[in-house]
Amino acid sequence: MAWSQLPGLAIRRATGPITIDAEMNEPDWATAAVADKFKQFFPYDSSYAKAQTEVRMTYDDQFIYVFAIMHNTGPRKYVTPTLRRDFRGEANDSFVVSLDTYMDNTNAFQFGVNPFGVQREGLIANGGNNSDDLSLNWDNKWYSAARMLENSWVCEFAIPFTSIRYKAGLTQWNINFYRIDSHHAERSTWTPIPRVYPLVSLAFLRKLEWDQPVRHPGTNISLIPYVAPRTFKDFDAGTPAEKEIAVGGDAKIAVSSAMNLDLTVNPDFSQVEVDQQVTNLDRFEIFFPERRQFFLENADLFANFGSQSARPFFSRRIGVARDTATGQNIQNTIYAGARLSGKINNNLRVGLMTMQAGKDETIGLPSINYSVLSFQQKVFARSNVGLIFINKQAVSDSLGGEFTFSPKEYNRVFGIDYNLLSKNNRWNGKFYYHQSFDEAKNDSTFSAGALINFATVKFESEWVARTVGANYNPEVGFVRRKDIMQLASTSWYNLYPQRGVIQRHGPGFDFDMVGNNTYGFLDWDVNFMYRIQFRSTAFFNIRLRKEYTYLFDPFDASGTGGLELPAGTSYSPYLVIANYTSDARKRFYFEANTRSGQYYNGYRTNLTGRINYRFQPLGVVSMDFSYNGIRLPEPYNDADHFLIGPRVDLTFTDKLFWTTLVQFNSQIENLNINSRLQWRFAPVSDLFLVYTDNYFADTNVNGDTFYIGQPRLRSVVLKITYWFNL
Repeated sequence: MAWSQLPGLAIRRATGPITIDAEMNEPDWATAAVADKFKQFFPYDSSYAKAQTEVRMTYDDQFIYVFAIMHNTGPRKYVTPTLRRDFRGEANDSFVVSLDTYMDNTNAFQFGVNPFGVQREGLIANGGNNSDDLSLNWDNKWYSAARMLENSWVCEFAIPFTSIRYKAGLTQWNINFYRIDSHHAERSTWTPIPRVYPLVSLAFLRKLEWDQPVRHPGTNISLIPYVAPRTFKDFDAGTPAEKEIAVGGDAKIAVSSAMNLDLTVNPDFSQVEVDQQVTNLDRFEIFFPERRQFFLENADLFANFGSQSARPFFSRRIGVARDTATGQNIQNTIYAGARLSGKINNNLRVGLMTMQAGKDETIGLPSINYSVLSFQQKVFARSNVGLIFINKQAVSDSLGGEFTFSPKEYNRVFGIDYNLLSKNNRWNGKFYYHQSFDEAKNDSTFSAGALINFATVKFESEWVARTVGANYNPEVGFVRRKDIMQLASTSWYNLYPQRGVIQRHGPGFDFDMVGNNTYGFLDWDVNFMYRIQFRSTAFFNIRLRKEYTYLFDPFDASGTGGLELPAGTSYSPYLVIANYTSDARKRFYFEANTRSGQYYNGYRTNLTGRINYRFQPLGVVSMDFSYNGIRLPEPYNDADHFLIGPRVDLTFTDKLFWTTLVQFNSQIENLNINSRLQWRFAPVSDLFLVYTDNYFADTNVNGDTFYIGQPRLRSVVLKITYWFNL
């Protein structure tokens, strides 16, 4: 029977109260319909799961209830890295429910728990076509309990109707459940999903059949105020320590059951985990993902236009300004912001966001308004057409004038995307065209592209064609390169052994060509690849690469600020790229990567990765490492770049966490310490104590002496947030 013809799950209204205690002792659980007979997703997708699961659901006026029984094949122990919320990984025991409340097979809410009672919630966008389409940065209020039994573990959820978005009056939603079982290294799903697609794919869902139309949840307003006393000292500037108390907060207002208005006043992001540093040997800007909570719900309505390297909107441009005198990025205060997002009906989504950033007289920066309007109309089975308009406009009040928009200082982008998602998930991709507008009124201010991906169990192929105009200028976007034309493709052939330690393996071929009309080819590479997925969850991938680079600007390949390779020169190195990830079910596990071989006119030895040891369930101690040894002929500099990042992540309980990350980056001669204590004293309500410190640090030429110099920047923040439901 095809997955689309499989029966759904009936959900009936509860006749009495449900207590969230992981005890199936209420009468409604005895009469509830059962979702069972889970199919394997990994390592195979053609048989029933060894470790079976049973799921029941019911509801009342306030909550959707889920009860799941995860059967085992005998007594066993479970795997979890820590007790921290929002766990992730293929080796963690867990049970997850995905709710496609809009029935578009494109967007969904996800709630999960592990045997230790740790929660995770997330948002799935873009049909769940790859693992990055699941974001666990979204937080909301819900309740759960879990218990470990002799030959099973059980969990019970209560998901408030007010925590999700949906269209009132529907009698069906789309739903799926999946389970990860560490003992058998097995992943299983209620709706079968071909193993070539991601576990979070929304192409394969069944119906949740309500016994009566879903009602509007009623008044749904949440206030999340915060207070954050802090102290800050800039040792480089030699200024006295600054002390202040920041006060602000967010509000969530349900305009309808499917549309939400988010408001923020004087937002504070001091508790957000710092970015993981990298050694920058790239000629172009490096992308860091958005982590700030306000920008995350329905983020795909704004952030997923264009391609990875040519995005018309990138929310991290808001709240960050550039000091033109020093060339450094600095924090820019955000006064306030609002975002309206959700569904007008099951086929039309809308997003409207406006943020007002503060002036900074020290660098001559006016107050700037950032506004974005987007629409997404579903077409065909799962595809959609999206429109986006972005406006960045200076406000003349900042430098002494009236509070009016300055028509001469603006930047705007208009774009249209067609996102292709076939019903059976074999075809997906996008076609887009974007145009920027500013006071310069240049020509060649466009970005356009097409991406097509075809995937079956045995064969996968992706094709990308795009072009970026020389004067394309999305100031609130992210563009790695301008004035280019690009054609790229990646193809894989998959083989599936019937037995043995390998789950999947096969060869691949990849090429990428970038050029323009002025210089012809700028870069190209050709790759012969092989990958092996082990049944233990370990993974190995290797590629042999031949590449070509033409420098149209001078470039210091050593990354030391030394003599630059001249513009107009070209290089054709050979290199090997490989990575190995070990079995994460083990207490000791690691990842190692290399990109070594010829490098411009010299050689590069590269090794990066992470070593982890799990003190289950109390925490994980890990070490990020990166080494780049660059050897160039005279008169160019040699270099040895080290990046070392020890991290201690301790979870004393499922509500008290302490994380400390130390990062030494020899390239920028900096030692950074970020230590964060978090106490979740009530649902989605936290106390944070965050200590951040930066020091001048360096090694000698041979790398055998390390010293820490004077401090640079230091801050201590105590932040308290509380979630009120009105």
